[in-house]
Amino acid sequence: MKGFSGLSRKRNVNAIKRRVAILIGIVLNVGLAFIALKNDLPLYLDCAGTILVTMVGGVLPGMVTGVATNVICSFFNETSLYYTFISVLIVFVTAWFMLRDRLKSIKWVSIFILILSAIGGVFGTLLQWFLMGGPQFAEVAESARVIATQGVKYFFATMLVNTGFNIIDKGIAVMDAFMIMYFIPKNLVESIWNSAWHQKPLSFDDVKEMRVKKDSHSLSGRMAKMLVVASLALTLAMAWISIELYFINTKAEYSESSKNATKLAARVIDGDMVDEYIRHGKSAPGYRETESMLYSIRENSRGVKYLYAVKFEEDGCYFVFDLDSDDQTAYQPGDMIEFEDAFRPYLSKLFAGEEIPSIESNDISGWVLTSYTPVKNSQGRTVCYVGADVSMYYLSDYMRDFSIKTILIFSGFFTLVLGYGLWISRYNLIYPIGSMTKSTKEFVVSGDDQVAFDNSVRAIRELDIRTDDEVEELYKAICKMSADMAEKVRSVRHYAAATAKMQNGLIITMADMVENRDSDTGAHIQKTAAYVRIVLDGLRRKGYYAQKITPNYISDVEMSAPLHDVGKINIPDKILNKPGKLLPDEFEIMKTHTTAGKKIIEKAIATLQGENYLKEARNMAAYHHERWDGKGYPEKLHGEVIPLSARVMAVADVFDALTSPRVYKPAFPLEKALDIIREGSGTQFDPKCVEVFMESLDEVKVVLRKYNGEIV
Repeated sequence: MKGFSGLSRKRNVNAIKRRVAILIGIVLNVGLAFIALKNDLPLYLDCAGTILVTMVGGVLPGMVTGVATNVICSFFNETSLYYTFISVLIVFVTAWFMLRDRLKSIKWVSIFILILSAIGGVFGTLLQWFLMGGPQFAEVAESARVIATQGVKYFFATMLVNTGFNIIDKGIAVMDAFMIMYFIPKNLVESIWNSAWHQKPLSFDDVKEMRVKKDSHSLSGRMAKMLVVASLALTLAMAWISIELYFINTKAEYSESSKNATKLAARVIDGDMVDEYIRHGKSAPGYRETESMLYSIRENSRGVKYLYAVKFEEDGCYFVFDLDSDDQTAYQPGDMIEFEDAFRPYLSKLFAGEEIPSIESNDISGWVLTSYTPVKNSQGRTVCYVGADVSMYYLSDYMRDFSIKTILIFSGFFTLVLGYGLWISRYNLIYPIGSMTKSTKEFVVSGDDQVAFDNSVRAIRELDIRTDDEVEELYKAICKMSADMAEKVRSVRHYAAATAKMQNGLIITMADMVENRDSDTGAHIQKTAAYVRIVLDGLRRKGYYAQKITPNYISDVEMSAPLHDVGKINIPDKILNKPGKLLPDEFEIMKTHTTAGKKIIEKAIATLQGENYLKEARNMAAYHHERWDGKGYPEKLHGEVIPLSARVMAVADVFDALTSPRVYKPAFPLEKALDIIREGSGTQFDPKCVEVFMESLDEVKVVLRKYNGEIV
């Protein structure tokens, strides 16, 4: 618990360092941006801190720094909030260069600055064009006009100039970031960079390997998909609700403005003079004065495009005033038009001089929202109506601009929310589970290697996962399970080794019992086992019979080699130890030691449920006198039909017989024995076995020297 508390305290300190770095980055960005604005510089200077924090802390701290900078700068520069998405792109580009260690040469730093400048120039121009109708800075507009005189379109000229200014802007930002980075201690940078890890930090290659292996069905793929969908749905919903509410509120505000305009105009128009205005037009007394006041009302009423007064009669509506923006298209006093379809449901109320609600229509006047207020004469009777039209096209265009601004703002926050979700899921879930999965797989494939088992357990413990949740509990369970399993395997291996040692002892005892009956086969079983091992190692070294010769196979053959003559237990002593040459009938009896050995070992196999090493003991006991050319015994097998272990034993057995003294012969000199073995290659022996035996003479001589003394 003490170590855990110390580790948690260290991680908390590192997290505080990360937050301080973000704060410093925001202050640096806002300070430089404010200086640029106050000095009317055609630069932004608002991303040095973003680049610095991304280099020090990674993607999410960089995104927080960039988005927070744009929010704060919007208080003194209202367009700043619309550039949030560009700040996020700068973070991604910086992180890409950092993770690939590409910012250590002038070449790559220059490429980095050019990419950031292109992002600022291209996207900045698009934003300015859609939101402001042109360049944000006068210097950019003037330079673009000069370039446009050379035949380049003004839009592309603006983009080119913006990119040029961005090279200066981003160059200053990158140099500022590098200069500050130079003075930050490396251990501080490392602690901030690793502060997000809730385990032993992974290398870039480890993280890359996890990402390469992911697919749509992996946990990381599903988490990413879920976060993208959730963040996008939330962002779109909030953006749509904001736009919808703004549209409704703006429409209501404009409707109220038009209604107020008609009420004010109704007070200005003299109801007793309406008929005179219709009859005599603009020459009627007081008409032009009233019209002038109506123009003033229209100009001061937000959103009102048309203001007019009409009198409703059975045959149509007659104009009293019509304040159109174009006098040539304006209706003159007394002009009559038919009722628009949108007003027909309200004609009875209009004829009766009653109030009607605002009406949205798309007829002669286009798509408009119209409010009406009755004008009364001195007797209180309605003599006409004042109408005010709000153009819905104007409102629609305004809403389009608002929608673009809203989407731009929310796009930055969308990437921030998505980045935060991916950050949390990766460092708290994906990376810990991925690390545990990799280590557990290595533990599982450790096989029979106890050292590999112990190393795998150590690697799992070194992950040091501290997520303070179910993932950490799972990690602790895996640590305990792997440690317990390693200890159990160690115990099983200990008991297996003891059992194998006991089995070897029994084999040697059985072989000694047979050998002790043979008066002149001194150390035969030890020497043949050694020769078998030498031949098998040679075959493996040369790549012969690669699928057959495995470490387990070599062990099984070497272990069971002493039993190759176990069948001699059935041979009478007078034949087994006869000092002279055996008679034909005696030799036939001697040959039965192969079949007898086979039967003895098969009974042992049945008792021990078929241990592998006994299967090879059976093969050697039964077939070590078979010949490559098929002239051997007991079954006259030939070539590779003869079990490999028996072919190996054939070389070992004959060589030992040649180099060892017998009651019926002295030991042959080494060279003569080797000549006999060479001559038997391809007839009596497997040529490959002879080949590797001859190539291993140094090892063969060591065995001879050990058991025979001087090499004969």
